[in-house]
Amino acid sequence: MLKTISITQARKKIFKISDDIQKTGSHYALTENGISKVIMMSSDEYDSWTETLEILKDFPNIEKEIKETESDYKSKRYLKYPTLDELLNKEGYVVADSGKVKYEISNKIKAKRKKRV
Repeated sequence: MLKTISITQARKKIFKISDDIQKTGSHYALTENGISKVIMMSSDEYDSWTETLEILKDFPNIEKEIKETESDYKSKRYLKYPTLDELLNKEGYVVADSGKVKYEISNKIKAKRKKRV
């Protein structure tokens, strides 16, 4: 929600405005002679906007890719996507198969665990 307030009033109520912005997520338009000069928002929201704009700059077709991915998910085409292991293997990386390694806990350790509980 956008709340409009003059810069003079904002100066007097800056701590109240700051709390309101952080608690409710509202925005304030600070005006001078009835003309909007500044918009106030929380720093978390500002960081989020900044990050979003950077991503949009780096990936200009991201909206199209998101729609394609959603379509692939609905149609289950994503099941044919290569796995991370396959992609890494293609690039020449060797991925350890941790699923094959079995670690056994000795009876002494098991007994100690039971005593602590």
